Order: sequence, then structure tokens, then C-alpha cells
Amino acid sequence: MRLTDLPLRQPAYVDLIDWSVLTPSEGQRLREFGLCEGASVEALHHGGIFGKGPIACKIGRMTVAMRRNHAAAVMVRTGPEAIGPEQDA
Repeated sequence: MRLTDLPLRQPAYVDLIDWSVLTPSEGQRLREFGLCEGASVEALHHGGIFGKGPIACKIGRMTVAMRRNHAAAVMVRTGPEAIGPEQDA
């Protein structure tokens, strides 16, 4: 599912990012925030009118506001198969 479709406060992990829909500078900015395949993410808030604005996301331990079209390029996975390496004990 896309990050834009992830229910609020549901932990997930980044499965795939479609870097081709982002400009090089947008991609670099998101990488600097820690967005990469395998990163933990959580949608915290949908801004704007009717929740159609930016999305506040937790990426790792950082909270960032992400444009909706950028979040749509991020595919996430949830559930038992989404357990990250730090939780495999």
C-alpha cells in the first residue's frame, strides 16, 4: 500500500520507493530525512482541508512533513511480515 493510504498511527516499513517520480533534489531531501527501503514509518497526521494536504510522518525517530505526491511514491508494508531487523529477536 502507499504511504498516503496507511492508517494513522499504524507502524509500517518502507518496501519500495519510486524515485523516478521525484526530482533529484526531492529524492536527495527525502534520503537526508532517512527515507529508504526498510526504514520504519508511521503516518501521524493528514494536513490541509479534508486531510488532502501534507502528511506528518515519523521516519525512524524523526517527524517530518511530506508532500502528498512524495508520500504516494512510497510503498509500505505492515503486519507480521513487516518486522524489521531490529525486532528479529
